[in-house]
Amino acid sequence: MIRPDNVVDLDSIWTRFRPVLEAELKYVVGRASLPLYDMMRYHMGWVDEAGRTLEGTAGKRLRPVLCLLACHALGGEWRQALPVAAAVELVHNFSLIHDDIQDSSTERRGRPTVWHIWGQPQAINVGDAMHALALSSLLRLEDTGTAHSKMVRAARILGEASLNLSEGQYRDISYESHLDIKVSDYLSMISGKTAALFSCSLEIGAIMATDNESDIYRMKSFGHSLGMTFQVHDDVLSIWGDERTTGKSSASDIRMKKKTLPVVYGLETATGSDAERLWGIYQKDILNPTDIKDVMQILDKLDARGYAQNMSKTYFNEALSDLNEVYIAQPEKAELEAVAAFLLDRKH
Repeated sequence: MIRPDNVVDLDSIWTRFRPVLEAELKYVVGRASLPLYDMMRYHMGWVDEAGRTLEGTAGKRLRPVLCLLACHALGGEWRQALPVAAAVELVHNFSLIHDDIQDSSTERRGRPTVWHIWGQPQAINVGDAMHALALSSLLRLEDTGTAHSKMVRAARILGEASLNLSEGQYRDISYESHLDIKVSDYLSMISGKTAALFSCSLEIGAIMATDNESDIYRMKSFGHSLGMTFQVHDDVLSIWGDERTTGKSSASDIRMKKKTLPVVYGLETATGSDAERLWGIYQKDILNPTDIKDVMQILDKLDARGYAQNMSKTYFNEALSDLNEVYIAQPEKAELEAVAAFLLDRKH
């Protein structure tokens, strides 16, 4: 298990940034009475489906917190970056709403998904509106005294990340009907679907704090490697994670025939009867419990779990290498290292 040299209390990071960030997000979404906004607030974890206020149900807001941490680490005033940090989180959540529709997912974070409650057409509207609000939020940078040139640059970077995310999602969906997917194809897919927004978060946070292009580039690269670490580790959890912690069956991704890294690795490297069995299973319309058990046995035989874990650690080390090239004070560096270690070691 890889951890930073200096132990940092992660709760102190969430406590410092989360309340202010959450207030910013609630301000952007607003209090309009149109039910469309109630659906947004539901997805964000602020209310239940009847509109009653909830406490402590939102996620950790990893991407915007990383944005604010990058700004702070490079000597910027992180509160000045709140509008763009909120924009990053809204883009992320817009993609989740649409992703749930595309995957026919009925639950997210232990609650019914937006489309499952209000239907696919309205869920599409909610996602589209959230994406529009992201741009509105970003444009509020001028209200915080941010230079116009930095605001325009941030808008371009967030727009490019959104496009890369959509391209990655396109590849992910298209891979569902193919078995000849290589590990290199998978890595290209998650580079857009997941890593692009992590990279964007750190890059924009750096831009808010400095004009040093070398530091900005390194933070961008640090974010990309973090995103790759996050997704590869997520693929491991989707198959071998503790169901009591992850909140979903460890067999669900196999049952849905998702092309996660361990499965792609198995399809690419299995030989003989194992290859024949694995390819035969993934050509079925519906998998039964025996099929799922056979897939697990083949993946274990190939040590697909170890392969994926090693890849996650490789990207984690690349992230730390990039971070070490940025001149920032040790306490701030330790905080970024701690969040990176959390992404590698998390249980859900």
